[in-house]
Amino acid sequence: MFKIGNVEINGKVVLAPMAGVTSLGYRNFMKPFGVALTVTEMVSDCGLIYDNQKTIDYLRSTEQERPIAIQLFGSSAETICKAMDVVLKHNPNIDIFDINLGCPAPKVTKTGAGSSLLRDPEKLEKMFTEICKHSPLPVTAKIRLGWNEDEINFRENVKALERAGVAAIGIHARTTRQGYAGKPRWELLKDFRNEMSVPLIVSGDIYTLKDAIKALECTKADAVMVARGGVGNPILVKQIDSYFKDGSIVESSSLEESIQYIRNLADMLIEEKGEYTAMMVLRGIAPKFLNSYPDMKKAKNKLASALTTRDSLERILNEIQ
Repeated sequence: MFKIGNVEINGKVVLAPMAGVTSLGYRNFMKPFGVALTVTEMVSDCGLIYDNQKTIDYLRSTEQERPIAIQLFGSSAETICKAMDVVLKHNPNIDIFDINLGCPAPKVTKTGAGSSLLRDPEKLEKMFTEICKHSPLPVTAKIRLGWNEDEINFRENVKALERAGVAAIGIHARTTRQGYAGKPRWELLKDFRNEMSVPLIVSGDIYTLKDAIKALECTKADAVMVARGGVGNPILVKQIDSYFKDGSIVESSSLEESIQYIRNLADMLIEEKGEYTAMMVLRGIAPKFLNSYPDMKKAKNKLASALTTRDSLERILNEIQ
């Protein structure tokens, strides 16, 4: 257990924000596997300020998934502070504000948001000093190692954020230029938690329990973020959670269990989004539940292209069984 501000985090797994994936239904599906902190999809500060209904829908949460962080992105302290006020008006039952400083997508960085903010630690400190003073909740930030190989400045940015008053920092062990390609650079973060005054959460290619153990042992971090590695493999969260709580080894899911997970997730997404939209989202997620089993190519293709209703999902799953 560790604390982010006054918020107790009882475990080693943070569910990473993933655009188009970590919506309300997905977060509630993942929580029982041992997620200690959930984070929403990235939410635009301007979308909230201009009262965009689709953006406001991202703020929905349930008591079950707490503690929960709302992840905001923006390019100025002024707009992020205004967005925080909007968030609390619509949903006061949140625990943490997380500010995205790690997104490498050009459509985000070209606006001066996301990881483009990492290029000037002095400016970053001023910005976050304002944000932390304004926020009634703990503020966290997710960063990268730096912009590119010539600008690996995570140490300077971490110190700037600590001075500004952030309550925890997440670090994705790649540069902006790497995006999600290449290998995460854990060696650059060796024992880095020992240099920090606030909790460290690390992310980057956590696909197995061994990956989580390696990342935590190398960095001495307080927790790992599970992102793509948990999509279609929710038992990974339980494996990490159980290992670090009592040393137990949890077996991988059987095919029957994975098929039931697809059904459970489908029902939660339907409740959140309605049947058709849920099936469109599930097309991108459901095939991943079958990745580790042989002779699933036909079923995976059907899940990715023929899903339109809950009944169509059931027909495809019944063919597997």
